[in-house]
Amino acid sequence: MATFISVPLKKSSEVDLVKPLSKFVTSTYPPGEEQTEYLRAVEELNKLRKSALGRPLDKHESSLEILLRYYDQLCAIEPKFPFTELCLTFTWKDAFDKGSLFGGSVKLALASVGYEKTCVLFNVGALASQIASEQNLDNDEGLKTAAKFYQLASGAFAHIKDTVLSALNREPTMDISPETVGTLSQIMLSQAQEVFVLKATADKMKDAIVAKLANQAADYYGDAFKQCQYKENLPKYFYFQEVLPVLAAKHCMMQATAELHQSALANQKKKFGEEIARLQHATELVKTAASRYDEYVNVKDISDKISRALTAAKKDNDFIYHDRVPEVKDLEHIGKASLVKATAIQTPLSQKFSDLFEKMVPMAVQQSVSAANSRKADTVNRLIGSMREATNLCNGVLASLNLPAALEDLSGDSVPQSILEKSRAVVQLGGLQSIEQLIKDLPELLQRNREILDESFKMLDDEEATDNELRGKFNQRWNRTPSGDLYKSLRAEGNNFRNILDKAVQADQVVRERYTAHCEMITLLCKPENELSAAIPSANPAKTLQGSEVVNVLRAQLAQQEEVKREREVLEGEVKSVTFDMTTKFLTALAQDGAINEEALTTNELDTRYGSHTQRVQQNLRRQEELLSQIQVSHQEFSALKQSNSEANNREEVLKKLASAHDSYIEISSNIKEGTKFYNDLTEILLKFQNKCSDIVFARKTERDELLKELQQSIAREPSAPSFSVPSYQSNTPAPASGGPTPAPRTVFQPQAKPQPPARPPPPNVTPQAASTSAPVSAPVAPSSTNPPPVAPPSQAQGPPYPTYQGYPGYYQMPVAYNPYAYGQFNMPYMPYQAQGQAGYPGAPPAQQPYPYPQQPPQQQPYYPQQ
Repeated sequence: MATFISVPLKKSSEVDLVKPLSKFVTSTYPPGEEQTEYLRAVEELNKLRKSALGRPLDKHESSLEILLRYYDQLCAIEPKFPFTELCLTFTWKDAFDKGSLFGGSVKLALASVGYEKTCVLFNVGALASQIASEQNLDNDEGLKTAAKFYQLASGAFAHIKDTVLSALNREPTMDISPETVGTLSQIMLSQAQEVFVLKATADKMKDAIVAKLANQAADYYGDAFKQCQYKENLPKYFYFQEVLPVLAAKHCMMQATAELHQSALANQKKKFGEEIARLQHATELVKTAASRYDEYVNVKDISDKISRALTAAKKDNDFIYHDRVPEVKDLEHIGKASLVKATAIQTPLSQKFSDLFEKMVPMAVQQSVSAANSRKADTVNRLIGSMREATNLCNGVLASLNLPAALEDLSGDSVPQSILEKSRAVVQLGGLQSIEQLIKDLPELLQRNREILDESFKMLDDEEATDNELRGKFNQRWNRTPSGDLYKSLRAEGNNFRNILDKAVQADQVVRERYTAHCEMITLLCKPENELSAAIPSANPAKTLQGSEVVNVLRAQLAQQEEVKREREVLEGEVKSVTFDMTTKFLTALAQDGAINEEALTTNELDTRYGSHTQRVQQNLRRQEELLSQIQVSHQEFSALKQSNSEANNREEVLKKLASAHDSYIEISSNIKEGTKFYNDLTEILLKFQNKCSDIVFARKTERDELLKELQQSIAREPSAPSFSVPSYQSNTPAPASGGPTPAPRTVFQPQAKPQPPARPPPPNVTPQAASTSAPVSAPVAPSSTNPPPVAPPSQAQGPPYPTYQGYPGYYQMPVAYNPYAYGQFNMPYMPYQAQGQAGYPGAPPAQQPYPYPQQPPQQQPYYPQQ
């Protein structure tokens, strides 16, 4: 009946998927079998894209299968890779814009996997339409295949219509805009319905069914025609200019088919007047299609059917039935029946699809696992922190009471055993030199991290400044996402790192102040026993207290306190050893609910894992609190029994400072080591952040260079107005009173009225090239007071004697040296005019020949008015 409509494929530029995806895999997963498997999958994905988009595709189901597999794989990996951070830029050309000679077709480059999915799905619909159009509709198998693929194409375009704006977050190219793909979806649905009409006709189904199917097809084609005609931007495409008459023709033919079969139904119901009216209406529809759209449709078969049926119906009605023929407007509307539906796009579309990254968890799960690990770390740090804080409190209280040194120093002249043990512990840990070296290294580690962070921000700032400068230069033409918007998340992450460094600096300062406060006593602890003993003041002996009940009670309480401290150490080890993985639970939640409530799931798991440990820690802290209260009461009784004097007080004060110095040394050493580890770990994190900034800046630079190239080509295609100044004698000088002609700024001269020149003889055989390439001569032609007789024009129409500028076709300010009639008036010598970049104007011929002034063809208006 008519040519079926297919959609051209979009073309994509080559994209290297291997480098950015492999970089993410190596930075996220540790070396091993899992990483190797993912790197191999990245290579396979890159090959799949080249097979789907890097070569011409045959109009065959195997080619469509490759496209479907690539689309399914894009949908599968979209949640598993952070494409917004990888800055993979995909470039696609407009499917309908054929471009120009110098500029090429319209294309759009976006760092969005949603854009890639949309364009691939467009090609799925386009290739499906091409495969359907290639089917043989003379057999049942071809009809079924065509209907299947037209519905798939309609579903693909409809899916793009619903998702393209959210997938791109910007204005798409016209071929994938909601208006365009909505129209294409309607066209494909119309063709699928037409295929069912052909099948119903071939299967010789009832006329009522065929009529309803055909009427529905006509309705679909009418809607498609209206969408093509009335959408604001579609008619400018040459593609839709060709499609419009096809849609109109098919609308008429489907309506005529419906009327033909409905007339047969009217005949069966003995409604012979209605039969004739419908056949007459069908005849008019066929005549309309034949007269307007003859090159798009073949109406002979259906026209013959209608003609034979109408002749027979009229004959029977005239001789037998004499039924009144109603008006078309009075006829009952034909019913409609749709057998087609746009195929829903649900992944996987390919029956052979297998996820290359099946074992890789989605980014939502990865982020949830990271958040869960952070909550776990907070819980562990809170429990361990509370236990260490309790230990520090205990050490502080005992040091302030000079315990257990006070019980060991009953002789008053020797170094208490606990102080000697503390001294040996400090020396074994490296003494003062180890702490000083660690403190000295901290500023260098801090400075290295600051430099990495500053360099990362500098890269972002420089690229953003360049982007803003070009945006200000090109205004609306600079239509890519502003760098300031794109870098918001990176800047927030960088500012977070900067805040962390600032807090680390404050923590370093606290450690230095504490070290300065205890430096003298730590130095004393590092000395040999004899020097340590000499530095401690002696006091009167208190041997009478040995064996007293108060001393025994106090020693028993101190032993219990030590037991509490050892219990905390065991608890700390147990808390650190708890491990669990939330990946499985997060994957289950994502599959069931489509989202992950990370906070609720993680909190529940933490309560289960650490609930018993939390209770034991609280019991330990309460027991310590009770023991410290008892120790303080016992110490008061012990102090009351001791003989108090200034020497004893001085000795006790020094022993307290030495015990406190030991505890401070242990804590300072631990804090500095943690600070060193913190800075080293942060360096690795900041290097990853710097690489992330470098990758996105490089991707933006590549995108910027490509956009600049496109803009330069676009500007080169645009016409610009000529900048030639108008000679004064053409604009300001009044026309002479008599004699010579008045120069005019057009190619057609309008001189003042004068006698008609003689008739032109037959033209000689001169080619336009010969006239336009005549070499100018140096001898000027002497002007005369009267107009020279015009010479015979060439046999063919020549172009203007000077190039016509693109911006203003057919108009050009005449050069002064060109008009031979103006020389006498202005007494100017003849000079061949040649503008920059143009060929020279034809010069004057030799004096003995007539001036070869180019003339219009004989059938056109002569230059001079006829009298």
